[in-house]
Amino acid sequence: MPDDHFGEAVAARYDASLAEMFDPAAVEPVVEFIARLAGDGQALELGVGTGRIALPLAQRGVRVHGIDLSAAMVEKLRKKQGAEGIGVTIGDFATTRVEGAFSVAYLVFNTIMNLTTQNEQVACFQNVAAHLEPGGCFVIEVVLPELQRLPHGETVRPFTVTPTRLGFDEYDIASQGLISHHYRGDADKLEVWSIPFRYVWPAELDLMARIAGMSLRERWSGWQGEPFTSDSTRLVAVWEKSS
Repeated sequence: MPDDHFGEAVAARYDASLAEMFDPAAVEPVVEFIARLAGDGQALELGVGTGRIALPLAQRGVRVHGIDLSAAMVEKLRKKQGAEGIGVTIGDFATTRVEGAFSVAYLVFNTIMNLTTQNEQVACFQNVAAHLEPGGCFVIEVVLPELQRLPHGETVRPFTVTPTRLGFDEYDIASQGLISHHYRGDADKLEVWSIPFRYVWPAELDLMARIAGMSLRERWSGWQGEPFTSDSTRLVAVWEKSS
């Protein structure tokens, strides 16, 4: 089972530290996209966290069940209005099974990379396929590897530099690994934490889907149907389970 890197300390600051991701402008296109695929069926969120997507999706009338490894993150979800209508199972979303058949499963905001081995990522696709009804869809949103933007010979790239926050990704190209290092400070306190990930390529995800009995249905570089090109920095892909 993967390590839980989203314990109480991270859960306590999660929503505030990612305020821009909770803005309606960031949330509503995701919810609209997933609600369209859910139709009259149920939605399964892998890595439900504090409910950034699950809560507004449920408010749209979609029945949502979530899986998450972090009890601390789910505790934050449970304190929010509307959370009583969302079922949550604590566990590793690559292997944890829940009851029911779902018309859509989704894994957003780079969460597939929290599975740090290829075997775990393949298992995730297989687990999703086991939960989907025939014709059901699996949605993943993930950033694309920044390797082409690394300076020649370098393996470290900053992603946040402010007076109070510093963040940089450290790549292990041989193993498709990266570690995101975070530093947050104020006048009298410095917080430091690091989270390991495994980055993935679009073609690799397509192959994982094929192994699990799914095929690519659509691929974009954003939630509003932006074309996917060689210059894209993000992938939003949908795979469909065979009937």
